[in-house]
Amino acid sequence: MASTQYVYLFGSARAEGDATMKNLLGGKGANLAEMCRLGIPVPSGFTISTEACTAYTARGREAVLALIRGQVLEGVGFVEQEMGKRFGNAADPLLLSVRSGAHASMPGMMDTILNLGLNDEAVIGLAQRSGDARFAWDSYRRFIQMYGDVVMGLKPARKEDHDPFEVIIDMVKEKKGVRLDTELDAADLQELVARFKALIRARIGHDFPTDPWQQLWGAVVAVFESWNNERARVYRELNDIPASWGTAVNVQAMVFGNLGDSSATGVAFTRDAGTGEDLFNGEFLANAQGEDVVAGIRTPQQVTWPPRPRSRTTSRTCRTWSSRSSRAGCGCCRRATASAPARPWCASPSRCWARA
Repeated sequence: MASTQYVYLFGSARAEGDATMKNLLGGKGANLAEMCRLGIPVPSGFTISTEACTAYTARGREAVLALIRGQVLEGVGFVEQEMGKRFGNAADPLLLSVRSGAHASMPGMMDTILNLGLNDEAVIGLAQRSGDARFAWDSYRRFIQMYGDVVMGLKPARKEDHDPFEVIIDMVKEKKGVRLDTELDAADLQELVARFKALIRARIGHDFPTDPWQQLWGAVVAVFESWNNERARVYRELNDIPASWGTAVNVQAMVFGNLGDSSATGVAFTRDAGTGEDLFNGEFLANAQGEDVVAGIRTPQQVTWPPRPRSRTTSRTCRTWSSRSSRAGCGCCRRATASAPARPWCASPSRCWARA
């Protein structure tokens, strides 16, 4: 009897899912697979199915990790082959993002984790490989902050509570005499990393995990756990969403919008959201990662194509992206779905990527 498939790959070589599989792959996973089928440039990855989450709820952590371990190892190997990097290689590390993705979007689910796989050795390798120490330490401090918040439980318990990581960032910025995170240099970010790790040790009683595989399994389990947290359960009850649906886990190779001012992250639309006009448009942040757009800590710039007379598009990378791959990618999505989708995206100095 064939074993159950829990992990579905997507990338340039192949996609094992499509847009019809939202029950199994969640909305995000199904869309990632569909974009790969359409030939849109998407960072390679894999989706752990909602069936694994359902099994986790019924059978517990160790039983489910035993079920999916081999397939996850194969999934990481597929991403390594597609991206030309190795997960856990300190000299040139493959870094991953981990996102939840239920059939229907709902509050209370696990927030995104970016830059998974970094540690004290890999950050040095990333700095040397990229030639940009600030970028490497910025990526590392973001990862520790996200992982500490989402997986290790240092999230503020109430809305009025201060985020302990943001408190530390504000202290370092005040000491430096700057207003924006982007004004902190590599040494400042290295100090943030040390302070973040000390915070975790003081609050939790053990060190931040340095083994990339331990980091990955912790993130996967955190997604499954988020399906049954209090906010998620209350929302499901109010909206008649069955607990049996479960959530998928999307693990994807990192691409970077924080590689300086020639990189960016944002969201694009194939129509004007206000008027319905057939006009490619969107917004972006230069030298940023996707969560910066969501957090609202900086004001995004607008991008349109063709450019309007008073367009505020100032990034050459974003103008190039808007005139080429983004319009083509969103056009493919619109033809395939008969709708006008919004597409998150990331532009590095050498390439533009779509995300789900």
